[in-house]
Amino acid sequence: MRATDKVEKQFIRKVLKGDYPSGKQIQSERELAAEFEVGRPVIREVLQRLERDGWLTIRNNQRATVNNYWKEGNLMTIVHILNEEDTIPNEFIIHLLELRKNLSPSYVKGAVTHKPLEVISLLKESESVADNPQAFAQYDWYLQRGLAAAAPNPIYLLILNSFGHLYIKMATYYFTDSSYRDASREYYLKLMEAALDKDGDKAEQLVHTMMAQSIRMWQEHTAVK
Repeated sequence: MRATDKVEKQFIRKVLKGDYPSGKQIQSERELAAEFEVGRPVIREVLQRLERDGWLTIRNNQRATVNNYWKEGNLMTIVHILNEEDTIPNEFIIHLLELRKNLSPSYVKGAVTHKPLEVISLLKESESVADNPQAFAQYDWYLQRGLAAAAPNPIYLLILNSFGHLYIKMATYYFTDSSYRDASREYYLKLMEAALDKDGDKAEQLVHTMMAQSIRMWQEHTAVK
């Protein structure tokens, strides 16, 4: 790993852990170079990257200020956070699930309306999924990508692809509870019925309800672990 990549990763981890609170100025380039044991050119490049991606604000002749990444971040901020899986706040996970609740009904409706046979084929495979968390997580990710790919708007799949590794990790943890696997089986069957009827509106409402239920289940699951 290049020195700039390593320092950038360490810096972002410190922000996520609260070691660098938002609104606070960080050390000078010289002090940061000493802390991370690199040269000042490395620090300068890292700071420029961090400003570009929404982590910092840099003003002339002043020390850089840490941004509130919820308000000042961008799509690259999300990518960086997802690369720091050990330090992702549960709050961020909930926000991702909320995003999925808003996105999934739209692309599933599009898939059921425009390519119902593909949706039926995808859901048929759920019947042979092994009853364990890893298998369910892998299948659910495969299903989501397949549904997004079957929708007319290709942007949905591009967005979904950004969350692949984290999605599977979260889903594996989620599906350790057998009752959640049972709930998903029931959901797959209902979605199959909607696809057989070519009823996009029914599928949309079904997905929205299931996504809201999944958020409640995740909150319950993480609260007791």
